[in-house]
Formats: sequence, structure tokens, C-alpha cells
Amino acid sequence: MSAEAPLLDWVLQEYPDTPKKRAKEWIQAGRVSVNGVTIRQPHHRLPDPGPALAVSSRQAVTLDCGPNGWMIHPRVDILHLDTALAVVNKGAGLLAVSATVEDLSAQSILTDWLAGKFRGRQAPPAYRQLRPLPVHRLDLYTTGVFCLAMNPRARAALIDQLQTRVMQREYLAYADGRAKSRQGTWRNWLKLAEDGLAQTVVPEGTPDAEEAVTHFELIAEFPLVRGVVTKLRLRLETGRKHQIRVQAAAAGLPLIGDRTYHPHYAGEFPRQALHAETLRLEHPERPGIKLAWTAPLPDDLRQLEAGFSNRRLR
Repeated sequence: MSAEAPLLDWVLQEYPDTPKKRAKEWIQAGRVSVNGVTIRQPHHRLPDPGPALAVSSRQAVTLDCGPNGWMIHPRVDILHLDTALAVVNKGAGLLAVSATVEDLSAQSILTDWLAGKFRGRQAPPAYRQLRPLPVHRLDLYTTGVFCLAMNPRARAALIDQLQTRVMQREYLAYADGRAKSRQGTWRNWLKLAEDGLAQTVVPEGTPDAEEAVTHFELIAEFPLVRGVVTKLRLRLETGRKHQIRVQAAAAGLPLIGDRTYHPHYAGEFPRQALHAETLRLEHPERPGIKLAWTAPLPDDLRQLEAGFSNRRLR
């Protein structure tokens, strides 16, 4: 190599088994320094740095978000962040990921926060070149925990975990009606309705239909003057659009507040009573390291449950 070369070339010389794209990501993430000075420009030219070249831990470095996470927006808390993975607790009425560049979403908010566009608590410099990538979604009015990838390789690994069911997602829901058993499994074939927005249950073998599998467990029942409200814990085995909402309705347990799949709902709760409580996965860049996060019930669902408890029949 010549007496002077881009920093990227010196990193690749030091780590010859590292893909060029990955080495570039290290530099842009602020993990490469020369004589203790961080350099973020992969094409910055300099003489052979020799032993003065340092790459911070080749494992993902985790930001300490504290036991309750970091609130970066009224509807976005960061529960976990490293150079491969972000885990977010999302509020109601906010998209999880952006469909267009104009969309406000938990993904776009995290992107802007990482870039230093918000006042208050700032992202550490080493994280400011990271750009969150979608892995899975939560509905607009569903609250709770979901993950984003922080580089393409991590995204591919996380999507593979979704497809192979290594990633586990559990929800809490409040439904109208009484469950026929304390636990069990819903298996249905779903197909997008003609409007392209909702799902319908169809017979197995219907063209373009996909199988949906959800495991349920009864947590509590609230007998009221008019009917029963059931609190359920639900574990997704597949991840179809609106899966829990349409399967719950098909099982005779439409969700409180769900105007799409519970059109006769006459209460005042403004959204579907559904919360992504727990996420479990294997770290995408640390094989064998299993992680889990739990998002507490948001205030509106705690108040909803308290109302049921106060009105239940004695």
C-alpha cells in the first residue's frame, strides 16, 4: 500500500476478513480512531497509522438506557440501542415504521434523534451515523415494544428470526366476550379484503390466503352488567397483518375499541385495546445471546382495566 491511503483501506488491512461495507459502517459509527482521535470519514487519507489505529469493541456496544428506557419523544421510549439493534416502546396513534419519507413514525423519530435534531438528551456521538431499518411493525393504534435493525446485515438476521420463529412476541388484549377455554391456539387462513386494508377469514386453500397462528391464555375475566370482558395474553407464531385483531373477532372475542373488526362496539375507548408487552430474540450479531424486553401497560389500558375492576359484579 502507498505511504498515504484512505482510512478504510488501513482498517481493511488490519481486519482482512471484514467485508468492506462493514468496515465502512464501523468508521461512520465512530468506532475507529487514530492516536485516540475518532475519524468518521472512510475516505480520509492518512499515512499508515500502524498501532495507533484502534477499533472499539467489534461486538455491538450497548447504550445504557436505564431500567425504564430513554424517552426521546412523548410517544417513543428507547429500551435498547447498539450498533446492530434498537428496541422501542411505541405509544398509540404513531406509525411504527415509515412508508414514505414524509411519514412521522417511531422509526423516523429515532432517526432524527440519532442525527441530533432534537433538544434535550442527545445520542452519544458514536451512534449518530446509524440509520434504523424496519424489521416488523405494530399497528398505528397498538402500543408496545418492537425492534429495528441498525445495519443491513442485522436486519437480514432479524427477519430470518421472524421467519424461523426464533423471535417471540407476546401481547396483552382486552376483548368483549368469554373465552371458551383458558388457553389454546387460534388457526385461521386470512386474506386481504377487497379494500386492501382489512383481513378476512377464509377456507384453507383459498388463493392468496395465508395461515395465521396465535396462542392465547386467559389472564382475567371482568363480569359486567352487560356481558364479560376478558383479558388475554397472546403469543404470535406467525405475523400477518391485523392477525390478532381478526382472529380474536373470529373466535367471538373482538377487541375493545376495535372499530374495524368489532363494528358494533358501543363503548368510548378510542383504539383497539392491544399492547405488545414482550419481545424476545437472539442478538443479530452475537449468536447465542438471547435478550428480552417488556413494555409496561400504558396509562390508557391501566385506566381501562381499573374501570372494569370497579364495575365488575361482586
